[in-house]
Amino acid sequence: MTAADDQSRVVGSSLSGDPEAYAALVRQHQYMIRAVAFRMTGSLDDAEELAQDAFLRAYRQLGSFNGHCKFSTWLCKIAINLSLDCRRRESRRGRIHSHWAAETAAENNPGNGFPDELSRLVQAALDRLPAKQRAAIVLTLYENQNHAEAGKTLGCTETAISWRVFAAPQIETPPERPAP
Repeated sequence: MTAADDQSRVVGSSLSGDPEAYAALVRQHQYMIRAVAFRMTGSLDDAEELAQDAFLRAYRQLGSFNGHCKFSTWLCKIAINLSLDCRRRESRRGRIHSHWAAETAAENNPGNGFPDELSRLVQAALDRLPAKQRAAIVLTLYENQNHAEAGKTLGCTETAISWRVFAAPQIETPPERPAP
């Protein structure tokens, strides 16, 4: 029996409702799917979440797997599409956030160019952070939440918040502006 035949048998068993068969497929491909998601996003946390989403989506769509390619190829395509969707959402959120931050800075600092410029520099530094670190910084520094509160807000532990704040690159301060 070839590997393709064995895989077809396991997929068939999964379709017949055998949870152990699908669990075997997950075990066989979990490392590859996590690695693909990590390479696509650059984030271990996102990769874990996307891998889980890929396996859930594959399970729900198992009936559409037609066997014209290897199961791993089909599963990899699902993971890549989910990763691309994730990147698009992050990019869109970043643009919206930057636009909102610029408007807010302009409203809060009318007619005074330096604070406006400082706000833009701080926002640019925040935008360079990974989304989860950015959220931890925003909640703890700007929204005055303690690490436990921020953890509840973001659905993670207080330790995770502490690590995200600690691991965030230091934001460079702009050079001193000469006095007029």
